[in-house]
Amino acid sequence: MTGIMENKVVIITGAASGIGRATAQIYAREGARVIIADVNEKGGEETLAMINKQGQQGLFVKANMTVETDVKTLVDRAMNAHGRLDAAFNNAGIEGKQGSSADMPSDEFDKIIAVNLKGVYLCMKYQIPAMLKGGGGAIVNTASVAGLVGFPGLGAYVASKHGVIGLTKTAALEYAKAGIRVNCVCPGVIDTPMVGRLGGSNPELLAGLSAAEPVGRLGKPSEIGEAAVWLSSDHASFVTGHSMVVDGGLVAQ
Repeated sequence: MTGIMENKVVIITGAASGIGRATAQIYAREGARVIIADVNEKGGEETLAMINKQGQQGLFVKANMTVETDVKTLVDRAMNAHGRLDAAFNNAGIEGKQGSSADMPSDEFDKIIAVNLKGVYLCMKYQIPAMLKGGGGAIVNTASVAGLVGFPGLGAYVASKHGVIGLTKTAALEYAKAGIRVNCVCPGVIDTPMVGRLGGSNPELLAGLSAAEPVGRLGKPSEIGEAAVWLSSDHASFVTGHSMVVDGGLVAQ
């Protein structure tokens, strides 16, 4: 039996931990040829070892998604290794420091926007031409429930994720007839290192975060990964411009 991504060439950014790592493993499980990227070389190599244990020979590229030459090199490495690019999961992102809108330092705002929003733009800038050469493809960007609603103290993060949804919808319309589908996933509160840095390692706060979820628990990185891989596959052939919420019912309240 073949997987739903059998022999597809896929780039995954932000793959050193959390959602990116889990999703890279799911792509590999489904038969994809995986190219993973992250600024965290140690974590990236660890993810690569996990992929290789699954019987897939992946490739790790150290890359900063805010540096255009790094992004170009990443796509070039994929094309040089496999001759095509079929899918991409643009997942790299940071939460940044918390602070009210009037207190957020401008350099901190710029850093969050650069990684979370400009990084997605740069990825698509180079991934789309590569996919066009092969007759099409599928892109999935990581947005957030914070791209749909506001969260006090996270203004820059919220703005960046609203922007990701806007970029996704626009690119989907621009390339719909060219055979490129562009969607995004909107995770709720997921049990990742990012949530830990936001205070999720505090037992009381963790209990509060879990209680805020209608399903009564945090999400698993693999639950986002399953959605992203499905959106990348031919099973989602009529889905484009969509923001798929995977949040345990959080924004339905």
